[in-house]
Amino acid sequence: MNDDDIPAWWKLLDDDAKAVAQSITQVLSKPIRELGPEQARVLLNTAPLAEPITVWDHVEPLTVPTRGGSIQARLYRATGVHGNSPALVYAHGGGFVLGTLDGADELCRAIAAGSGWAVVSLDYRLAPENPYPAALHDCVDAYAWLVHSAKDLGIDPDRIAIGGDSAGGNLAAALCLHRRDAGSPLPVTQVLAYPAVDETFTAPSWSEFADAPLLSAADAQWFWEQYVGPGHTKNDCFAAPMRAESLRGLPPALILTAEVDPIRDDAEAYAARLRQDGVPVTQTRYTGVLHGFFTEIGVYAQAKQAVDEVCVHLRALAQG
Repeated sequence: MNDDDIPAWWKLLDDDAKAVAQSITQVLSKPIRELGPEQARVLLNTAPLAEPITVWDHVEPLTVPTRGGSIQARLYRATGVHGNSPALVYAHGGGFVLGTLDGADELCRAIAAGSGWAVVSLDYRLAPENPYPAALHDCVDAYAWLVHSAKDLGIDPDRIAIGGDSAGGNLAAALCLHRRDAGSPLPVTQVLAYPAVDETFTAPSWSEFADAPLLSAADAQWFWEQYVGPGHTKNDCFAAPMRAESLRGLPPALILTAEVDPIRDDAEAYAARLRQDGVPVTQTRYTGVLHGFFTEIGVYAQAKQAVDEVCVHLRALAQG
């Protein structure tokens, strides 16, 4: 490849990210939007980028009732962590179309082991078969169920947080807005990794990293169209949290972003808006990495650093 053929973003990547980019090109024969949901799920839900990391802990399957029927979830609790523990409810990424409990498994184990918190991972319904607001309803209902059932599960109902990456970060942010507007008790914090919070696709990073691997700008817009469906009304803050008139009164946030990611500027703008509206925010940009790095603990050295940051954040909350 000639230097003239190398995209500018390639020179920003660290060695781990370059290896990931090369691996993605081997797994994906064409853009995700051209593969379609079914084929993309086969390729991406079953193609780990590295050997899984073993973390010894307790994992319990849960069946959670929601207005759309039951969904599956997993409760993770590290060895030695007993009842009345704080809990992080986690929504995986995948553009609202992809993603599984298995895909978030190593991340949830690592957070549970490193933080001392229980982690509840949600297998919410996916689009396009279940368009908006199905996934949000699943998360809202599952969170409410967990608060109600917390003591039976050995969880402190007053110390429950919400988190997610990418599409899951969208759902976590939207859940906070939903509970605020409903007057319900809020999560103690929101942990958002490169959350997909806007629907305009106009921030500079959308053009700067338009052809980035794993998530291109065109694929991101395709994911959004699958999620909201053809009859979507724009400026619905529960679909696109950035569209909320006010972010006042939301829980403190930890927001992680990736340098080489079309979503980067939207996520960082959301952090800025939260601060502007009086919400305590810690925001960290991880340089040299791609969208999706947070869940790839065995691939990116910086993924381990990001997980450590989340664990420190959660431990501080538990002690405070």
